[in-house]
Amino acid sequence: MKNQQPKLLDRTRNILRRRHYAYATEQSYINWIKRFIYYFDKRHPVELGPEAIGIYLTHLARAKRVAPSTQNQALNALVFLYREVLEIELKDISGIEWAKARERIPVVLNRSEVSAILYHLSGRQKLIASILYGSGLRLSECLRLRVKDLNFERRQIAVWDSKSNRDRLVMLPSPLIRPIQEQLTYSKTLFSKDRDNNAPGVFLANGLSRKYPYAAKSWKWFWLFPSASLSVDPPTKIVRRHHLHQSVMQGTLKKCVSKLQINKHITCHTFRHSFATHLLEDGADIRTVQELLGHKDLKTTMIYTHVLQSGPTGTKSPLEDVWSSTAEVAPVAQTHPPSGSPLWFKSLPGIIQKILRLSGKTR
Repeated sequence: MKNQQPKLLDRTRNILRRRHYAYATEQSYINWIKRFIYYFDKRHPVELGPEAIGIYLTHLARAKRVAPSTQNQALNALVFLYREVLEIELKDISGIEWAKARERIPVVLNRSEVSAILYHLSGRQKLIASILYGSGLRLSECLRLRVKDLNFERRQIAVWDSKSNRDRLVMLPSPLIRPIQEQLTYSKTLFSKDRDNNAPGVFLANGLSRKYPYAAKSWKWFWLFPSASLSVDPPTKIVRRHHLHQSVMQGTLKKCVSKLQINKHITCHTFRHSFATHLLEDGADIRTVQELLGHKDLKTTMIYTHVLQSGPTGTKSPLEDVWSSTAEVAPVAQTHPPSGSPLWFKSLPGIIQKILRLSGKTR
């Protein structure tokens, strides 16, 4: 009996995992491939041919009115499907109606707002927010930190397998050393509990788990922010301890911002935007900020110069001088007397009118 060929989506998952794509990327690619197949009435992509990619992307832009980033995400998924899974070479994908790109200025907190948020947060949520703002990490990067990534002597944090697939070192602010050490004490209790119960080790990428078979159960590979309970690991279906889920921090921050009545659209990523902007305000070199953020292209970092108090928004408006002088100039006409005036003053306009009428009659 011949071995049955894996289904298309299973083959896609296997290749994505073999090439160590992030689980979030795997979910996104599978979702777009499903939508692509359903759009063409469940026909197999081999039957459709590569030209179907252009038809589907145009549909997304014209009918669905998706954002450019969403359209590019779908394109990446479909290119991966044809090139890597189906092994069909894509020479040219033409005739696509692209969604119109817009350059969005990032939302940035001022320093007093950052201080207010950190003051109202507590425990590990306060520590996470402090790392996001103090080191410029993404939320996913912060929650994936392991014990081995912290260097207290050099005051550095190592960030591995970031979004741009670039490893980097960032600063570990000195005020956070003690809170992080206290968090490690809490993490050590969960680590010891797992070892006593002989629980499976933490998640490691396939290559690392084969190369270091005992690393998953070692302390240095344990999470800085472990979840309080065990959960099913989606790729492997193994029940193990994962890191804290993003929704825990996101929900706490949303409640905090609502309580403080800060009228800005604030997410966990806003701390990263604020980190970059405040560094540039303090005179940091743009290339240094690029390295700290892990951006491949300097253009991505340049967006933060748009919100600095320089350039068009930092130029003084001519209204400022005119407005300040209006306080010294008396009004041309005052219809209503100022509040708190004596009664004789309130009746003064009527008295003047009477005098003018009488003088007019005598002429």
